[in-house]
Amino acid sequence: MKSIQFEEKDVIEVPLWYHKRGLYQTASGYGQKLVTHWKIRWNKKLYRVYCCIFSNSGTNYIISKGETITVNWGY
Repeated sequence: MKSIQFEEKDVIEVPLWYHKRGLYQTASGYGQKLVTHWKIRWNKKLYRVYCCIFSNSGTNYIISKGETITVNWGY
């Protein structure tokens, strides 16, 4: 799995309707491909950030051309 560090200027907030209402995508709040309210600019395109979370920590990632890329926040 590839990992790339992003900077604050590459990140924008784009919440979905349930984010705006304070709701979760699943009843438990846990899951393997949860949609976050962030998008990241990478290779001149915007990609939605997903989160895989079980227990009390999660991993953020994007999917580009079928490849999973881990998001390392650079700020």
